[in-house]
Amino acid sequence: MDQPLIKFKDVSKSFGDHRVLDGLNLSIYKGLITSIIGKSGVGKSVLLKHIIGLIQQDSGEILFNGTPLGAATKKDRAAIKRKFSYMFQGAALFDSMTVFENIALPLAEKSSLPRDDIRQRVHDKMAKLDLHNIDDEYPSQLSGGMKKRVALARALVTDPEIVLFDEPTTGLDPIRKGVVYSMISDYQKKFRFTGVIVSHDIPNIFYISQRIAMLEEGKILFEGTADEIQYTEDALVRQFITGLETRRDDLTGLASQQASERKFQEEMLRLQSHQIAFSLVLLTVQNLENIIESIGYKASQLALKNFAAQLQHHIRITDTCSRYGMNKILLVLANTNKEQARAFCTKLAKLIKAEDLIEIMPQPNACFTVSAGVVEAQKGSNIEQVLANAEASKENLFEFRVC
Repeated sequence: MDQPLIKFKDVSKSFGDHRVLDGLNLSIYKGLITSIIGKSGVGKSVLLKHIIGLIQQDSGEILFNGTPLGAATKKDRAAIKRKFSYMFQGAALFDSMTVFENIALPLAEKSSLPRDDIRQRVHDKMAKLDLHNIDDEYPSQLSGGMKKRVALARALVTDPEIVLFDEPTTGLDPIRKGVVYSMISDYQKKFRFTGVIVSHDIPNIFYISQRIAMLEEGKILFEGTADEIQYTEDALVRQFITGLETRRDDLTGLASQQASERKFQEEMLRLQSHQIAFSLVLLTVQNLENIIESIGYKASQLALKNFAAQLQHHIRITDTCSRYGMNKILLVLANTNKEQARAFCTKLAKLIKAEDLIEIMPQPNACFTVSAGVVEAQKGSNIEQVLANAEASKENLFEFRVC
């Protein structure tokens, strides 16, 4: 892997007698989303504030592109700081400013753009976050969830190179939470900013993160990919993840990813002991972006939620249906061979109605496609191998048009 964009090297920080960071080492790579997870009060926000320079370490080094920040000139540190944007926990909006003024503030402070250009940029971000007709309202007039979205719009309005998010979805309902995560993911893919997110929102944070770091007792206990942490054998890490994971996905109401993995193991035992076949179907919503571009993020989350609800009506009690990513749903079909699984998918394509997925009148280009990868499990295979085969074999079996 390339040299880290940001590197913590033996960083320690204490407040009085309380040591929060204790010789911490962490690498953050350019163009990726890295999420920092851990128990409440372990210092995740303190770590985040070290990155932007709001807190100075007691010892150790923080390097930016291989250069220690402590050795940088005042001019260089100022230039580095301009690359950052920060979404504070609790929004941290200015009560004396309107919504428009809060979002426009970074542009007014950091750029020499004409007033009309600033207005256009602010309104573009507001529209994408469903912040309509509230330019002149004040933070005290907004709900907690709306304050979060205003803070997110302010963090993104300068199109920064590095964005730090401190618990960006706290207090949001499942639909709005999905909107925020979709926006962070989409903006990161489009603009390739480096994202660092402090979160306890498991498993949702795994869906959008390329890297995960777990903070425990002042040190990084785990650092790796989202897949690696979910399959780690480290007992402390697994205990933490399973302790936070809910039985149901809060947006779709589907079972957790762990439920599908347990079901897979159960069916594998039946296959090996009694030769009872079972299959996996990986459903991927291919182009939610079409809905996002046409009618917004909220509609895309509703479509995913409604699609999942219809799926649950058509599976058997012996099957398991779980969310497996931002736009993926995994079905584990018991006592089902590959041909039977494909027949089930064909039946689904006829039963699920587009008008039930998007709760709006028909809109131009508001279309999306669902692909299905169907694989019959083989003796001795693990779920990662079967899912890889499902990804490779997926076909566009369902196309729903609301045009």
